[in-house]
Amino acid sequence: MRTGVLVMAYGTPTGPDEVASFYTDVRRGRAPSEEQLADLERRYNAIGGVSPLGERTAAQVAAIGAALEKLAPGRFRTVYGAKHSKPKIEDAVDELARDGVGHLVGLVLAPHYSVLSVGEYVARARDRAERHGMTCAFVERWHDDPVLVQVLAERVHAAVASLGQAAPGRLEVLFTAHSLPERILTMGDRYPEELAETARLVAGRLGISAYRVGWQSAGRTPEPWIGPDVLALLPVLRAEGVEAVVVCPAGFISDHLEVLYDLDIEARRVAEGLGLAFARTDSLNDEPRVAAALARRVLAADTATSPTGRAGRQRGAE
Repeated sequence: MRTGVLVMAYGTPTGPDEVASFYTDVRRGRAPSEEQLADLERRYNAIGGVSPLGERTAAQVAAIGAALEKLAPGRFRTVYGAKHSKPKIEDAVDELARDGVGHLVGLVLAPHYSVLSVGEYVARARDRAERHGMTCAFVERWHDDPVLVQVLAERVHAAVASLGQAAPGRLEVLFTAHSLPERILTMGDRYPEELAETARLVAGRLGISAYRVGWQSAGRTPEPWIGPDVLALLPVLRAEGVEAVVVCPAGFISDHLEVLYDLDIEARRVAEGLGLAFARTDSLNDEPRVAAALARRVLAADTATSPTGRAGRQRGAE
């Protein structure tokens, strides 16, 4: 019996004709205003009309599946499910059920856990799996994975080097993730602490002390969101005498709108207007080492929870 592996991500429209329905889904069924839709379409147009997230995610899922097959040939069936576009999380679980899968391991392509982010993916996947009588386990956080830390450190080092003579003076690294509503801070949610831990580990690997954590891409809702926002931090850095900034979007692992527009266009424009040299670390995308590390976590979760894994451990003990 094979274990089903459900790799989950945010999702993205595949073309301009899907932007409205995608945005409506993100807004939990509430259609955006004409102004809101026009603004989102403008941002997509600024990065070429469509986000590369769909292709990037497909490559990541394939890389994780290939790594699992190498680790345990024939043991896993890997599928993809999205939060806001097709195939949805529920569709992917249904597919595994049709294939006779009885146990599922879920993995979200986001390193830091929050009940409002990863927690929602997990809840949806678990609910659907239980309807099919499937047992399930989840890899809920991997913000401190040594491979993630090493690869991010390499990306930061390369971004600093790319500035060359453009950064002759004081440089600071800014680690960012997607902001979430401030109410998580009263819920005991460790999302901010996990981002801070990633930043600390990466900075420690590089031996740097000039770094801080910021937030980006806050939702356009009346409630307050976690800050400080990266756009608000840039003037603060400049006022403190910083002359160059490297932004590492450690909360994102793919090129997509929040990276290609919010950072590469919007944040860069603000930084350059302040006289700050600016660089952004390359996204992880389908980096083979990260895919292999995630595959190992899936294998460990399956070994600990699935009937097949328990049987294997029992045979090993005997």
